[in-house]
Amino acid sequence: MKKVISIIMTLVMLLSITALSGCVNSSEKLNVDALKGNYDVPELKGTEINVYNWGEYISDGSEGSLNVIKEFEKLTGIKVNYAMFDSNEDLYSKLKSGGVSYDVLIPSDYMIARMISENMLQPINFENVPNASYISQSYKNSYFDPDGQYTVAYTGGMVGLIYNTTMVDEVPTSWSVMWDEKYSGQILTFNNSRDAFGIAQYLLGYSVNSTDKAQWDVAAKKLIEQKPLIQSYVMDEVFDKMEMGEAAIAPYYAGDYLTMADINPDLAFVYPDEGTNIFIDAMCIPSNAKNKAAAELFINYMCEPEVSLANANYLGYLCPNTAVLSDDRYEYKDSEVLYPKKEVKCEYFHNLDQDMLDYLASLWEKVKLA
Repeated sequence: MKKVISIIMTLVMLLSITALSGCVNSSEKLNVDALKGNYDVPELKGTEINVYNWGEYISDGSEGSLNVIKEFEKLTGIKVNYAMFDSNEDLYSKLKSGGVSYDVLIPSDYMIARMISENMLQPINFENVPNASYISQSYKNSYFDPDGQYTVAYTGGMVGLIYNTTMVDEVPTSWSVMWDEKYSGQILTFNNSRDAFGIAQYLLGYSVNSTDKAQWDVAAKKLIEQKPLIQSYVMDEVFDKMEMGEAAIAPYYAGDYLTMADINPDLAFVYPDEGTNIFIDAMCIPSNAKNKAAAELFINYMCEPEVSLANANYLGYLCPNTAVLSDDRYEYKDSEVLYPKKEVKCEYFHNLDQDMLDYLASLWEKVKLA
C-alpha cells in the first residue's frame, strides 16, 4: 500500500512540475497589430526558406521569450528550415563545398566581404525590405558592403574577457592572463582561427589585419606557447563550461557574457587594455538562394521593431534597430558591457587575400596539432 501511495504522490508531483514548467516556458506572443510590414503574401504560402545562423543567436521561445521563427511561420505560411553554424569559417566551407542551398545567412563582416568578392552573395531588393529604414545609419554602408547592396545589419558587439571571480585572484586588465600558468587547465579559448589569432595579435601589438607573415608567425608561436595551459578550444561549448564553473577564463562575445551571467552571477567581464575585435553580423542572401522573395520577407520581418526588440532582449548583443534603442522595454538600454562609457580600443577583422588566408590556415593547423 505504501508503494502505491508513493507512486501516486510521485505522479502528482511530476504533473505539478510539468504544469509549472509549461507556465514558465510558455512563449511570448507576437503583437501582430504592431507590425509595420505586410506578411500576407498568397504566392509565398506553402513555400520554404533555409536560414543559416550562429548557434544561440535568435529568440527561440525559451524562458518565456518570443519564438521568432514560429511566429514568422504562423504569420506567412512559409516553412523555415533553420540550421546553425559555429564559426564564419565553417559557414564558408559548407557553402563553398556545394550541395547546400540557403536563402538567408547571418555571417560576420569580414566573411561577408570575402563572399561578396567571390560572387557568393546577391544584392537585396530593398523595395521588399522597407523595415531596413529602422537600421541605424552607423550600421549601413560599412567597409564590408560600402554601397549597402548586400546586407542588413542584424546585431553587433565586441569580444571581451569573461572570468570567474571565485577562481581568478584579481580583475584582469590584459590578455596576458590567458598565458598565466597559475590558471593552467582552467583557460578556454576560441576554436576559430581569426578570433584565436586576434588575441595573440592584440597582446603583441600587431594589427589583426596584418599582411606581414612574420607577424603571423610570431602570433602562432605565442598560441603554441599557450597551448599547454588551455583546457579546451570552444565555441558554443563555452556557455556550459563558464555557467557551471568548469573554467576560470574565456574570451567571448559581450552579448553572450550577459546570457552566462544570468546563470552564474560569479562571472565578470572586461575589455583588455591592448584592444579587441568589434564586429557586425548581417543578414544576406546567397547567390544560389532558391526563394529570394521569401528571404526578403524574412529579413523585413526580422527588422520589425517588435521582433528586433525580442531578439535584442534575448541575445544581449548590440542592437542596430533605432526603434528598439528608444524603447523603454529594451532591457540592455543602459548596459555598460554593451554600450561602455569608457572608450574601448578595437579593430574590425577585414577579409585577407587568398595568399594570407592560405597562410593563416596552415598556421592554425600547426597550432592545433602542436
